[in-house]
Amino acid sequence: MSFLKVRKYKKQYFFLVIILLILYWWCLPKQLFNSPYSMVLLDRNGELLGAKIAKDGQWRFPPIDSVPYKFEVAITEFEDRRFYSHWGVDPRGIGRAIRDNFQAKKIKSGGSTLTMQVMRMARKRTGRSFWQKFIEVILATRLEWSYSKKEILELYASHAPFGGNVVGLDAAAWRYYGKRSDLLSWGEAATLAVLPNSPGLVHPGRNRSTLKKKRDRLLNTLLQRNFIDSLTCELAQEEPLPEEPLPLPRLAPHLLEHIYKKDFNKSPTVQYRSSIQKELQIRANQIAARQTKDLSTNEIHNLAAVITHVPTGQVLAYIGNSTPLPEATKTHGHQVDIVQAPRSTGSILKPILYALMLNEGAILPSSLISDIPMYNNGYRPTNYYENYDGIVAADKALIRSLNIPFVRMLETYGLEKFYFQLQKLGLTTLHKPARHYGLSLILGGAEITLWDLLSLYVNMAQQLQEQSTNQKTTSSWEPLQYSYYTDSTKSNHPSTLNINTWSIYNTFETMKKLERPSSQGAWQYFSSARPIAWKTGTSFGFRDAWAVGITPDYAIGVWVGNADGTGRPELVGVQAAAPFLFDLFDLVQSDRWFHLSNKELQPIETCAKSGFRASRFCEQKEMMLVPNNSFQTQTCPYHKLVHLDSLGLHQVHADCEATHNMQHISWFTLPPLEEHYYKAKNPSYIPLPPFRVDCRNQQEEEPMEFIYPKNRTRIYIPIDYDGQASRTVFKVTHRKPKAKIYWHIDDSFLGSTSEFHHMELNPKPGVHKLVLVDNEGYKLEQDFEVLTKK
Repeated sequence: MSFLKVRKYKKQYFFLVIILLILYWWCLPKQLFNSPYSMVLLDRNGELLGAKIAKDGQWRFPPIDSVPYKFEVAITEFEDRRFYSHWGVDPRGIGRAIRDNFQAKKIKSGGSTLTMQVMRMARKRTGRSFWQKFIEVILATRLEWSYSKKEILELYASHAPFGGNVVGLDAAAWRYYGKRSDLLSWGEAATLAVLPNSPGLVHPGRNRSTLKKKRDRLLNTLLQRNFIDSLTCELAQEEPLPEEPLPLPRLAPHLLEHIYKKDFNKSPTVQYRSSIQKELQIRANQIAARQTKDLSTNEIHNLAAVITHVPTGQVLAYIGNSTPLPEATKTHGHQVDIVQAPRSTGSILKPILYALMLNEGAILPSSLISDIPMYNNGYRPTNYYENYDGIVAADKALIRSLNIPFVRMLETYGLEKFYFQLQKLGLTTLHKPARHYGLSLILGGAEITLWDLLSLYVNMAQQLQEQSTNQKTTSSWEPLQYSYYTDSTKSNHPSTLNINTWSIYNTFETMKKLERPSSQGAWQYFSSARPIAWKTGTSFGFRDAWAVGITPDYAIGVWVGNADGTGRPELVGVQAAAPFLFDLFDLVQSDRWFHLSNKELQPIETCAKSGFRASRFCEQKEMMLVPNNSFQTQTCPYHKLVHLDSLGLHQVHADCEATHNMQHISWFTLPPLEEHYYKAKNPSYIPLPPFRVDCRNQQEEEPMEFIYPKNRTRIYIPIDYDGQASRTVFKVTHRKPKAKIYWHIDDSFLGSTSEFHHMELNPKPGVHKLVLVDNEGYKLEQDFEVLTKK
């Protein structure tokens, strides 16, 4: 009977042991620590750019993957000398703790190993009791089965408290010494090693004598154990203790916030290694600070800039907004990330339209474009200085950033098509239909982000670079990236970059010649010894100043203005943004220029004067290498064959002059309105001779043309301060300088004009007919409607 009972008890004990072993094996949580971590932003070399405090208000950096040697030696000597020889519990240490506590008649030492302390921190235990200590002993031994000594030490260094709201070695190194933990000196490592033992008591900001005694005692121990020599020990003990915690670096705060909002909530990567170059970011921040100080004198308080590496598309510096000046009393929206904020484009999209029209063969680089006053369905654009050239080469229009020629180019290219191309090229802020923006789309009628803008120009440069280096061209648009490792910001469905390299190259070549519009001839102040394709833009109301520059190696985008949209007269792209742009280009080395391969280009004959394909009447011709699309460009519309009498003074035709008495001459002639403005700036322009008296009324072209109103115009006449309706100026041009024009409205004679054909009128509301008759009987009619305010 007794034998059976023994066997029964043995069997019960056996099962009990099995259960205990199972409980022991599964007692260790799969995830030891579930505390939130600070998001840390690193540069491409692992240097700290900034961090966001954890959700529980602690500066707790992500777990480290290696413990610096100096801290490893200091912490094991101070806390657990036999760390590498025990199995989580140190019997000698526990015996020493019991002895010390008995002699002190209070709990002076717990005898905990580093492994036990890791479990105490993982369980977030605060009080002391034998039972809690026993649990930690069990868990510590179990931890030693699953983790290496190196991993246990990393867990300790990552989660140990270092006073205040500082948790972990990395956070402590930055908060107390402003450096990485692997750069700590022996004195600094010893200081941090003694802090977790009693972080509340030995805070760097107080109890400094206690802290110094503990540190120096540890350093003496290291000397005795031959980890350091006497000179190192002496110098380390002379090192000052840290003062109050230092602020963490804030080198790219807006990028940190952008990544946190965009990526952290989707995939909580607590340590983000970016493509930023720390030294370049620091120097760019310094330039931005100087620019902010200078601009603030004109009540301009915000700016933004991005520097990118063209071959990779990686962002090297990111300035989301200016830093508030120390003396500033208002924040002026400095928290806004302007790089990602939609702002009015101004003229910054003109090169894109120019490139698209070259790509389609709608124009050649120097094709002439009309530059005369225009009025289209209530939209009346003007050039910056409200003067007109009559006609101007497309590349010169881009160089001088003339508005009227580009509005006319947009009319020719097609508003809907340009709108669609901008969307395909990656502009993500065109949320309304094309008709909402109208022709003002090319002059700032839409909004764009600096990020999208620079992405577009970088992709154009990349395509040109790929062709130049014989690499396979992807011909797709991709946004910039700020990740060092992966293309996390790139679209899953890249859009087609359907612009040929010839068009991109000629666009950049034209942008390289950009001149300053504020004072003719003074633009060289902004030119650089290095070739840079650049463009500026100014939004309506002087609210946004843009500048973008591209080289084969770098692309830089700049915005200057006020975050709240307040306009300032000084907010002109070339005055406010261009100096900032070129200061940033001085930070990067780029002396190369783009190369264009001629392999797929064919020669074409162009008219030297009009820039179009040469017609048989063009006298001066030039050869140009172009892609196949350019062969569909129209032939020169401005040269034609004219027939003059034998003296060359009058035009004639076969009905009034014998053919053998005629001179057949190629003549460069413009429409009347273009001619009116063109000849004022080009004295060498020779108008067509008039028809001889006996040859008129059959072949003579229209001598008059309306400047305003054109087509059937609806005119709204505002009320002046005196309560009277304003007067509208009607204008017309005549080929003959001495012609006399008689003015009529609704069959009522108004008067006549000579030389300068302008007349101020104040017609009543309603539909009217304006009739003009010159002194030779030629008649011109135009209907218009006057609107009243309801």
